[in-house]
Amino acid sequence: MRLSLSSNEAIKARLCYGAAALAAIISGSALRLVPVGLPYAIVKYGGSTIWGAMVYAMVAFCVPFARLRTIILIALSIAVLSELFRLYQTPELDAFRRTLAGQLLLGRIFSVWNIVAYAAGIMLAAAADGAFKRSRIQVSPAARSSFPE
Repeated sequence: MRLSLSSNEAIKARLCYGAAALAAIISGSALRLVPVGLPYAIVKYGGSTIWGAMVYAMVAFCVPFARLRTIILIALSIAVLSELFRLYQTPELDAFRRTLAGQLLLGRIFSVWNIVAYAAGIMLAAAADGAFKRSRIQVSPAARSSFPE
């Protein structure tokens, strides 16, 4: 289902997607950086799953009027390309990747499992987005008047 958004609706949607992206950045950073004793797999792949959800939110922020399928495909493309970029090696990039900022922004090593986690995060975010959009669909005034009170 494709809905055309008014200017106000697009602004509201962008605010929601921006807030979701910010929440993902904060929660993903906390998961990765705050030592709370979680198992390594949860920290590693949980952070990657949250990163995938953040990519979905950022794509949706840029095109809030797009179909869910389109947002998913763009987000998956960005996630896969970002992981493939880790295969590109130069001394300067490798030095940056060894820093905390480099690890958070670019990652260090290629992993197919990261792509799986990104896809899971993107699909979870899309499912939540779709459910939220369905719950916000308003009944038209004409249809509302036919409901018994």
